[in-house]
Amino acid sequence: MVKVIYEDNHLLVVEKPVNILSQGDNTNDDDMVNLLKKYIKEKYNKPGNVYLGLVHRLDRPVGGVMVFAKTSKAASRLSEQVRNKTFKKSYKAVIHGTMKRKSDMLEDYLYKNKKTNMVSVVSKNHKEGKFSQLYYETIGNKDGFSLVKIDLKTGRSHQIRVQFASRNHPLYGDQRYGQNVNKVGQQIALWSNVIELVHPTTKEKMKFVCEPPNEYPWNLFSGVK
Repeated sequence: MVKVIYEDNHLLVVEKPVNILSQGDNTNDDDMVNLLKKYIKEKYNKPGNVYLGLVHRLDRPVGGVMVFAKTSKAASRLSEQVRNKTFKKSYKAVIHGTMKRKSDMLEDYLYKNKKTNMVSVVSKNHKEGKFSQLYYETIGNKDGFSLVKIDLKTGRSHQIRVQFASRNHPLYGDQRYGQNVNKVGQQIALWSNVIELVHPTTKEKMKFVCEPPNEYPWNLFSGVK
């Protein structure tokens, strides 16, 4: 069962398990939207269809905090926060090596090839390149790896993975953008750590935190916040 972090009439905040889809696709594998609709239906004994709004997505291999809307009003207000960047997302990642600077803003133009589902860094003149920005801070180094905290400024597809890999510091376990240093079967070390938002009806500022699991390579940095 999915772990619920917070729930009221408008919001459902959960810890997404790794390797579960955010939303259903043609694989017919389990996905968060259907799992949580089932949870709401059973918990509140609801007849008919259950409404659940997908506000943001996490890549299938990424776990951590995820926010859903239980009403259409909450969904449209949260989507507006995503657009105007008051919905803030922070991640933790374990990368190979050590970045040149302890903290920095990474800025690139990224292009997604829809046929291969691969994202690459392109020049700013590329007609389909999208401006992508994140701020990172290195909070730990051990055994040739670094633990970085990432404040995502733009939410592009595979953004964190590509921006670090393009600087020769791919994420631990990333089979797609770090296949030359990662082994098949390793789980990508990218975790949705903190989400900050304004409650869609009470207007209260809210912060939800979810720490990575106590397993390798995260446990190299146990105690580091």
